[in-house]
Amino acid sequence: MAAIAQPLSPQQQALRRRLPVVVTFLVLASFALLIRLIWFQSPQDPRVISYLETVRDANYRRLQRLPGERGNIYDRDGQPLAVNSLEYEVGVSPSLISQPRDAALALSTILNIDHLEIYDRIENSSAPYEQLARPVSAEVGQQVAELDILGVVVNPIQRRYYPQGTLAAQVLGFVAEDANGLRGYYGVEGYYEDQLAGRIRAEEISNIPFDIPNDQDVNDRGSDLVLTIDREIQYLIESELSLAINAEGADGGTIIVMDPRNGDILGMVSYPSFDPNNVNASNPDDLSNPAVSDQYEPGSVMKVVTVASALQTGTITPSWTYNDVAQIQIGGIDIVNWDRASHGVIDTTQLLVQSLNVGAATVSTAMGASSFFEMMQQFGFGRPTGVDMQGEVGGTLYVPGDSNYSDSLLATVAFGQGIACTPLQMLTSVNAIANGGLMMQPRVVSQIVDGGVVIDLQPTVLGRPTSAQVAETVTGMMVQVVRDGVDNNATIPGYTIAGKTGTAQIPTPVGYEAETSIASFIGFFPADDPQVSIIITLNRPAGYWGSAVAAPVFARIAERLVILMGIAPDSVRQSLQGDGNMASG
Repeated sequence: MAAIAQPLSPQQQALRRRLPVVVTFLVLASFALLIRLIWFQSPQDPRVISYLETVRDANYRRLQRLPGERGNIYDRDGQPLAVNSLEYEVGVSPSLISQPRDAALALSTILNIDHLEIYDRIENSSAPYEQLARPVSAEVGQQVAELDILGVVVNPIQRRYYPQGTLAAQVLGFVAEDANGLRGYYGVEGYYEDQLAGRIRAEEISNIPFDIPNDQDVNDRGSDLVLTIDREIQYLIESELSLAINAEGADGGTIIVMDPRNGDILGMVSYPSFDPNNVNASNPDDLSNPAVSDQYEPGSVMKVVTVASALQTGTITPSWTYNDVAQIQIGGIDIVNWDRASHGVIDTTQLLVQSLNVGAATVSTAMGASSFFEMMQQFGFGRPTGVDMQGEVGGTLYVPGDSNYSDSLLATVAFGQGIACTPLQMLTSVNAIANGGLMMQPRVVSQIVDGGVVIDLQPTVLGRPTSAQVAETVTGMMVQVVRDGVDNNATIPGYTIAGKTGTAQIPTPVGYEAETSIASFIGFFPADDPQVSIIITLNRPAGYWGSAVAAPVFARIAERLVILMGIAPDSVRQSLQGDGNMASG
């Protein structure tokens, strides 16, 4: 007999009705989870990945910017002038320090920081990392590392070091730290920042001391620079400038030594200077380089350029003469000679030998404003030389048509008043005469070494303001200036020197300073084959006159340079040249 089916209870009937819905929902949910899992395994939006990694690493990793090693700087003989050294940063990971009070006391003793301040930063900081001291010396960093406290971190940081101390500080410039790491300022460090600086990269640093770091790529190192500066010549002129400043009670001065044939700066110094290893202790006004950033009225050294310009334009000849009177008026101002005397009939050479203002003004007036100021511009005045050092200024030269131009400038600029230039501009212009009329751009870097690749920087020609014949003629006149017009203060035995003195007044907003001067001397040698040129300026010396103050400094430097540079006396060189000519004939 078949069993009779029992009727379902209301609960069973409700379950049977809902079961398909539940099963369907579970199947759809499982399917959705499967799709989500597959989607999660597929490539993600980089922004999502970055966010997830940031959340993951927030508590135990941090991002640190690691600059590549900065390139070194060497003198022309490979002597290091700027290199890199290591200092350290000391920090803590507060969450890892189990005994903050003991750690604070130990760190306080080494870092010379109040232990309560350290304790507060460990105990109350929510940050994964707290910097305590930066920079500290290698010795301090080693002492902290030897504490062996879990959670105390010692990180190396780069620092710039100048092994020669203050030597060539104004040429080199200095390096300081900014938000992106080390950066060069002034001089070579500033001008060649892009070449010297290594490429900065970001790297994750673990706050856990025993965490194994990822393999690190080698930092992109900056390029090395080889300068035209000669360390021995630099030391010589720095010593001589210091002696001259002390002897004359001057409040400043500059000496530059160059090779006029290619524009190489062999040495450059100004007073006062600074210590690039301790910039923070230096006077900020001393950080720039007056040789390229300070302009002055050059005075009578400008007469060399005036005569060369007049000879080049054919306004005068070497045998030209004029009647020198005590005073002439041009453009509404009185022009007088330095001795306020008249000198009668004077030729071109004696104009330079006796350094006559009236003669220079007579020459420039004969040239006319258009021709005269065009020649001044061809000699480089009124614009930067383009030397590869940060901070160069262009000087001041007012020409017809400028709002500040006056007719009197045609006369005064001829003897170095009413015009302003840097010492480097002045020497560069006279170098054109030393180099047969060809004016070379001054430079301080001769090579850039990028890894194993050596890039030789070629000398650059700025122009040819005079012909070789005019340059030779003016050189002969400058030789006579040294022989007859400087009281033998610039001569050295066995060598023919070409030079010119300058004694410039110092302008103020209301005229010129009384009884003060900038005494200067420019010269080059050997006169028949110039290999070195020098400018010397002394600000407010007690001796006042360039012939008495600056010329003797030139002679002392020249006596040492012929030895350092191996320049043979005139008689030896001329004998060798004669033998060579005979052999070649």
